[in-house]
Amino acid sequence: MTNINQRIVPHIWYDKEAVEAAHFYASVFPDSRVTSVTTLHDTPSGDCDQVSFEIWGQKFMAISAGPYFKLNPSVSFFVNFDPSRDKDAAKRMDEVWDKLSEGGMALMPLDKYPFSERFGWIQDKYGVSWQLILTNPEGEERPAIIPSFMFIGNNCGKAEEAMDFYLSVFKNSRQGTIARYPKGPGPDQEGTIMFADFMLENLWFTAMDSAHDHKFSFNEAISFMVKCDSQEEIDSYWEQLSAVPEAEQCGWLKDKYGVSWQIVPAEMDEMMEKGTPEQLARVTEAFLKMKKFELAELHKAFKGE
Repeated sequence: MTNINQRIVPHIWYDKEAVEAAHFYASVFPDSRVTSVTTLHDTPSGDCDQVSFEIWGQKFMAISAGPYFKLNPSVSFFVNFDPSRDKDAAKRMDEVWDKLSEGGMALMPLDKYPFSERFGWIQDKYGVSWQLILTNPEGEERPAIIPSFMFIGNNCGKAEEAMDFYLSVFKNSRQGTIARYPKGPGPDQEGTIMFADFMLENLWFTAMDSAHDHKFSFNEAISFMVKCDSQEEIDSYWEQLSAVPEAEQCGWLKDKYGVSWQIVPAEMDEMMEKGTPEQLARVTEAFLKMKKFELAELHKAFKGE
């Protein structure tokens, strides 16, 4: 099932492989397809391919915009293979794992773990990380694909605080499951989040704390586009989320945990996909000058006023 009104869309930044990667994912996962490719000309990164695609019915976007950000596992994507929805879930899971393994690297091998009959964490050949899990069909149903935050380094121990913060910012939100680390030899602190999930604008996310020594952190390689219907909505999200003034650019911002968001007008997609080359050029030129998007100015640029 495609989530038609998906208001938060994961966005992946590639050096130059966005279109190739989108087609690859469409070949790997069920119910997946590339929906549009647009080229933005004369940006600071030169000509950039922007691609919209769906993975298992969930919308994604990606851009090829140069080697500025390196993908890492601080944001990954959970993939639920649910035997109650698909009797061949285990077989399908193995097939997806094998395809993602081509040129990829296992971070946790496909195996039985205390928390799951079958689980594996893999980084694909483009650098995107996927956590494949054979879901316990007894639990509350969840979508097939769920973006996942790992709170590490200075953020470790803040997963719960961050969830509460996001739940306060976004509408149509609710807390799901919370599992905490038990007392143990460490390094994870008792009571911090081992696994939790929560919903923002009807899109599920998961979060965990990890006290292990990871050499990476949240960056712009994976951001979350928030589609807004009005300038008021853009202003409200901007005011609540933006915490790093120097990161504000072209609708992008960084929150206090270092997660990147893009606060964009919902109609921007249509402008980009249906606009003439001239309209596209004018809109691109207008938004490249902006930090926070100004809807009225974008309309003017689109119309050539």
